[in-house]
Amino acid sequence: MAPGKKKVHGKRSNQHVKREYAERLNDLQLESSEDSSGDGSNSDSDSEGVPPTFPISMWDLNHCDPKKCSGRKLARHNLIKNLKLGQQFRGLVLSPVGKQCVSPNDKEIIEKFGLAVIDCSWAKIDETPFDRMKSPNPRLLPFLVAANPINYGKPYQLSCVEALAAAMVITGHKKEAQFYLSKFSWGHSFLELNAEALELYAACTDSKSVLEAQNTYLEKVKNEKDDRDMWPPTESESETESEDD
Repeated sequence: MAPGKKKVHGKRSNQHVKREYAERLNDLQLESSEDSSGDGSNSDSDSEGVPPTFPISMWDLNHCDPKKCSGRKLARHNLIKNLKLGQQFRGLVLSPVGKQCVSPNDKEIIEKFGLAVIDCSWAKIDETPFDRMKSPNPRLLPFLVAANPINYGKPYQLSCVEALAAAMVITGHKKEAQFYLSKFSWGHSFLELNAEALELYAACTDSKSVLEAQNTYLEKVKNEKDDRDMWPPTESESETESEDD
């Protein structure tokens, strides 16, 4: 689950978000949990990125299907460290209880102490023990759209690897983000789907400017709509079509 619903202003409807789709939903498949080779990454070495020099961690609340959880897959490949409840993390933590958005100003925190994510479900948010996952630097994510096969095209419904990658890109670690996303056949689609928004956020300075950029972006795209058949018409559109028939 990706944090990001808390400090958002503007429309969030899927119908009003412009998306340059990299792939159709039925073309996106999670790699098998038995795939230890990491196939599914781009053959282009530039797209595979570079491993981070800072630690990557997560608190796993066991809310997700282990066969579909991107955090579990990263753990199987030794690309993320599991944290225990009660264990403190001094780096930046992507959390629904954050008070600020992640911003380029957080780059030094990540480089010095690392980046972590809380793997929990929005459906179980009220029973998630956030007080036992302590960090001096909890952060929310700004508006982004999921590219994972389970929640493709949905705002805020990011997988663990998408949330981590987003924070990396915003704080100037795009190559590291590409490295983590390259472990998933659909990973490159996340950066393509959110290219414009991520570029805006990465050009900001602090949390306030990221929120301003987010609102500017949402204002720009709120009247734009994807014209593919993947999305059902709104109620008003259905009524209009009925009147025209």
